Amino acid sequence: MNTQPLLGRTALVTGGSGDIGSGIATLLASAGADVAITYMGHTAGADATLEAVAGHGRKGIAIQLDQRDPASIDACVQKMADGMGALDILVNNAAWNIGIAFPDLEALNGEIWDQVSETNLRGPYLLARAFATMLKSNEAGRIGHIVNIASAAGIAPGGSSIAYAASKAGLIHLTHCLAVAMAPDVAVNCVAPGLVEDTRMAQRVPDDMAQLIRQEAVLGRVGQIEDVAAQVLTFVASTSISGQVMTVDGGMPVAMR
Repeated sequence: MNTQPLLGRTALVTGGSGDIGSGIATLLASAGADVAITYMGHTAGADATLEAVAGHGRKGIAIQLDQRDPASIDACVQKMADGMGALDILVNNAAWNIGIAFPDLEALNGEIWDQVSETNLRGPYLLARAFATMLKSNEAGRIGHIVNIASAAGIAPGGSSIAYAASKAGLIHLTHCLAVAMAPDVAVNCVAPGLVEDTRMAQRVPDDMAQLIRQEAVLGRVGQIEDVAAQVLTFVASTSISGQVMTVDGGMPVAMR
């Protein structure tokens, strides 16, 4: 069994300073990839992730990125070219959410909606567009990969807010569209976690909703960071999977579609 299926590959994980992003970056490094990460302001988290990547003997760099800003995305592309030289794998993990109960329509104003949508849906599209040339420039017989990190809230109503759920539903369908648009050079897939314990994102889900999710998970446990990361690795190590969505949520009946 090849324990380093990504040896010689280069990956970029957005939001790599966070809990899930760090888990993904670390696992990709353990599988042989050199890994760049992006971060907004959580420098300590970014440093910790780079230390974990280096612990697997792989090269890593951190790039500050605001994926709502096209100029920041352009700068990220240039830093990847300068610092890593290539890109085989793009993991669109960075996202933003805020806890607003679904019935509280008054609290979910246009400004919040735009920030959620621009970060969670527009940003991944702009990044895929900006890195398309690099992702397609692989050696003969090897394809590029994009993995979008969506949410079970994009499959069935739930999550931290209506805006968050709608943005993740859009990201799931963006996955399908990009899988068509970027074939045959790039495979595009999606992981849709439910509630993932011990993450900052999970802390923004309203308590009553989080408790209901825990009760309904058929395995008696909700999503785990290591399972999300493992599914990303499965996608990027494959050569014949594209346009697919895998839910990682402990078995929520509403997402079994």
